[in-house]
Amino acid sequence: MLPHSNMPREDNQVPLLSDQDVAYDSGEKVHILGINEPDEEGSSVVPPFSWKKLWLFTGPGFLMSIAFLDPGNLEGDLQAGAIAGSSLLWLLMWATAMGLLVQLLSARLCVATGRHLAELCREEYPTWVSMVLWVMAELALIGADIQEVIGSAIAIKILSNGILPLWAGVVVTASDCFILLFLENYGVRKLEAFFAVLIATMAVSFAWMFGETKPTGTELLLGVLIPKLSSKTIKQAVGVVGCIIMPHNVFLHSALVQSREIDYSKKGRVQEALNYYSIESTVALIISFTINLFVMTVFAKAFYGTEIASSIGLVNAGQYLQEKYGGGLFPILYIWSIGLLAAGQSSTITGTYAGQFIMGGFLNLRMKKWLRALITRSCAIIPTIVVALVFNTSEAALDVLNEWLNVLQSIQIPFALLPLLCLVSKEQIMGTFKIGPALKIVAWLVAALVIVINGYLLLDFFSSEVTGVIFTTVVCAFTGAYLAFIVYLVYWGFTLSVRRHMLPAKLAQGME
Repeated sequence: MLPHSNMPREDNQVPLLSDQDVAYDSGEKVHILGINEPDEEGSSVVPPFSWKKLWLFTGPGFLMSIAFLDPGNLEGDLQAGAIAGSSLLWLLMWATAMGLLVQLLSARLCVATGRHLAELCREEYPTWVSMVLWVMAELALIGADIQEVIGSAIAIKILSNGILPLWAGVVVTASDCFILLFLENYGVRKLEAFFAVLIATMAVSFAWMFGETKPTGTELLLGVLIPKLSSKTIKQAVGVVGCIIMPHNVFLHSALVQSREIDYSKKGRVQEALNYYSIESTVALIISFTINLFVMTVFAKAFYGTEIASSIGLVNAGQYLQEKYGGGLFPILYIWSIGLLAAGQSSTITGTYAGQFIMGGFLNLRMKKWLRALITRSCAIIPTIVVALVFNTSEAALDVLNEWLNVLQSIQIPFALLPLLCLVSKEQIMGTFKIGPALKIVAWLVAALVIVINGYLLLDFFSSEVTGVIFTTVVCAFTGAYLAFIVYLVYWGFTLSVRRHMLPAKLAQGME
């Protein structure tokens, strides 16, 4: 296919088509100061730094960071802290850094091309491949949404003293899509402010817990600075890295950055946007790392080395904290529940947001946002209500379900990472903003590490769960097809430039 960026390039380009689905209409975008002002020194010069512009660009990175704080991540934090103590804090820091790299590449792809990842997958890959990628992205989103909604429902059950059962909490959480639609009517900045409040709620709640438990500063510092890993904590270490990169979040961030009005005809303005997005995304993930650190440290202080360490999960974590630290002016059980509720609500709403972009980008559907949000929310809520009804009384069953959902997430990771890295590396797509050789090597190494780690999780899980000849045969066949598709994605990405040069000149002229 031909380049579709609306930036000027030496080769032929396809203009943005009015009949295509877009993440944000022009009237919804945040106007950036100076966007329509002439560049006296030339279009390639990056304007000087401005705090006002940084404030205007701030928002997408914080929405993206919520996926680093969802109930699945919190459960990974508390289990790592309870079982491994503070010894994995360094890994949490570096895993967050790897997640930041992936998210910056996701934002870079959209800022440089004017297209988000789902749209580019539809345009650059064969139809059948893009449809498979869409199905995989939807499955990943549904799996993540179930975990997030269940997390919110657990918090609601605790805060209501058990009056509202798990399924009722799911129904309450399902209403968040109406909050999203309500806030969207008042503009992007209002929506971003709402998420800022939820992140602040998490920060205050878990910081309060941090203060209540009084962890040792020396142990915390040593845990962050000194790498330490043992055979007893390898599973928790793999879990910390594996849950950082969420497939739907890669698609989400590449679409969120379209919410700012950028002059793509000026390279200086595009580079300026990249710079500001890099700053605000870094700040957002530093905050999310701090919140995750609070959670891991609290449970390390409270339960590391105890007999119950290996049995702690989202369902019983609050009760164990209550038994350990008692009531007080404001019981720690409720502090934990408020933080968990904020995490679940914020992540489910961003999941609805991601679902709209994924569906619209892959299928190029032009429909009203309320209808798309309703479809996206229904895809996740219906199976979640079934899950809540079936597993309402069994903590062990919820833990097993969570393991299967983690497997589902792990399977989907290559289908977001590989297209992203292939697309962002190509000059035919990115123009002068393609990533350089050094960054390309680092990005592919990070992707390989994440895929290998999640592969280890899958191997460990299936080796213990898969029994019987028929089930084993089905899993082996699925694994073969899965690996073949991954190889195909890599091959297609690396041969993209060759196919572009082979396009007939007449076709290129006809699409101008």
